[in-house]
Formats: sequence, C-alpha cells, structure tokens
Amino acid sequence: MELCVDIRKKLSGFELNLNFETSEDVLGLLGASGSGKSMTLRCIAGIETPDYGQIVLNGRILFDSQKGINLPCRRRRIGYVFQNYALFPHLTVEENIGFGIGELRRKDQKAIIKEMVTMIKLEGLEKRYPSQLSGGQQQRVALARALATKPEALLLDEPFSALDDYLRNHMVRQLTETLGKFPGAAVFVSHNMEEVYRVCRNLVILSRGIIEGKGGTKEVFKAPPSLAAAQLTGCKNISPAIYISPFELKALDWGITLKTNIKLSQDIKYVGIRAHLIGAVSDETKDNVLRCWLNFANEAPSRITLYLFIEKENPGQRGHQIEWEITPQMWRFMKIQPQPWKLWIDPEDLIIV
Repeated sequence: MELCVDIRKKLSGFELNLNFETSEDVLGLLGASGSGKSMTLRCIAGIETPDYGQIVLNGRILFDSQKGINLPCRRRRIGYVFQNYALFPHLTVEENIGFGIGELRRKDQKAIIKEMVTMIKLEGLEKRYPSQLSGGQQQRVALARALATKPEALLLDEPFSALDDYLRNHMVRQLTETLGKFPGAAVFVSHNMEEVYRVCRNLVILSRGIIEGKGGTKEVFKAPPSLAAAQLTGCKNISPAIYISPFELKALDWGITLKTNIKLSQDIKYVGIRAHLIGAVSDETKDNVLRCWLNFANEAPSRITLYLFIEKENPGQRGHQIEWEITPQMWRFMKIQPQPWKLWIDPEDLIIV
C-alpha cells in the first residue's frame, strides 16, 4: 500500500509545494496553523484540487494535472477523520458508521457496523446520537466511520484537538493500536509535536507550504535539517553560530564556545539544545559547562521551566537567556544550591543546522 503525493497549489500568501510518499507506516504532517497541512489532506481526498502535480494511491492515479485526471472523492477509497469529526447529528452511532457503506447488502452492512462498534469499544451505545456522546466517543465514531468503507488510505486531520488532556492521552494510545492493524497508508496531521512523535513512524515538517524536513520521526527530531524544523520539533534554545574548528563552534547569542562530537561544516548557521536535555554537574572542567543564574521559574505540575542567564566567556558578563526543563524533584534540589549553577550540554545532544 503506497501513497505518492507530488503537488503544487497557490494559497493565500504562499504556495503549497509538496513531494512525499508513504506506505504502511503512519506518516505525520507536523506544522504550525496555516502551514498547509489540512489543505494537503483535502487535496489527497479530492475535496480540493491542486493546481499542478500528481497523486497516486497503490498505482491508481487519483489526480494528474497533465493527463486531466481528477477522481471524485467517492472513487478514491480514502477514509477521512475531520478535525471536528463531522458526524451527522440526526443519525445514531450505527447509522453514522454505516453511512458510507450503503451499497452493500443489509446483512453485510450490519456485520461491518458491529465489527466497527466492537473495535472502538462502544457496545451498547449504538442507538445514541452524537449529542449524547462525549468528545472521545464522538472521535471514535468518526474513526470507525472512516474505516468502515475499508479504505486504502486513512487521513486524520488534528483528530485530538477538541479533547482535554486526559482524553487525548487515552485516544492517542487507542489510535496507535488501531493504526497498527490498518493495512493501508495513513497520514496524521497535527501541530502537536508530542502526538506526532507518539503516533507516527515517519514525519514531514511543513512551514508555509514547504517541506522543511522529512524522514524517520526519531531521526528528524534528533537532527532537524533547518531552523524551522528545529523550532517545530520543540527546540527552545537556538542561537546563531559560527564555525571555529572541525569540532568547535561559537554560539553567538549565548557568547560561549561549544565542542561537538561530529565534524562541522564551515557553513554552520545555528546551534540548538532541547530544554530537557541540559544537565547539572559539579565538574567545571568538562567541555560545554555553562555558568548560569536563575531569572525566573515557571512551575507546572509535572515540569518546571527555568529561564537562565548564561555567563559569557568574559568573566562576570551575563548574556542571553536559555530555558531549562526539569522535574519538580530536581527543582526542589536546585533552588537551594548556590548560584551560578554549573550546567552541562552533552555534545551528543547539540542540534547543528
């Protein structure tokens, strides 16, 4: 099962220009609001028409601008889970699930509906209407309706955006399990990097219609190939950087020199470090040790974000702020330690752009 997308479409303020393919591993489309993620899905589904290009699903041409092919939605064999679920309010759970399979015999329809209801664990709620369901239950009905038609590809547009944190975590687990059994191509759209990381094996990062990075999800997070990709994957500490030597660079905003464990290109532009990968040390002789003073702390139940001033290489001169994310337990320890704190950046964790 393979989905190949190579399209262009003029949008307000920028052009959508995409070229990617995916098979049975779930592909994530990660980007900020307005980056073209939902439009990409709508073009694949046939709701919108690209200006130029080609979309092919399992060897079937769904769209080809040069050949004049543009299959209607109903012939594309694509399931679509909308951001707001788009359930029919006047239809019950079982009627919503069966809406797209009306051409089958009644006996076969009932069998598929029963299979889907069991899959989404809503037994006993078949006669209820969407208004009588929780947000998580509605999301499951929308997923079951998309899968009931036995699609060759499944498109999911921000499926957890309307859910609270508890339901979102529960549904991420359930969706991951469901997609693991889905035999076709699946594309998952989100602006939430943690959802994408948990759900998707592969990743495409979009910024204003342009692909800023693509590949295995873990690999792209580990080494984002552009500034936009680093920002969209959650790197909060980024500084312009210049080359000093094959394994050494200068972080200009931070006013410090950093050692790396990879050979640097002379056209290096930025260096970054994820806020949760900074550590505290007592040994000031190690490479990449920073002397930092606390500016202020932003406390949440499970994570504390500290905003720190770095001491520049000129003694006594404090420079740019960085963010450090730690646990509440670590925060209780650190706030009684004399400042400046000695923090360490592992060369392995540096992001080089």
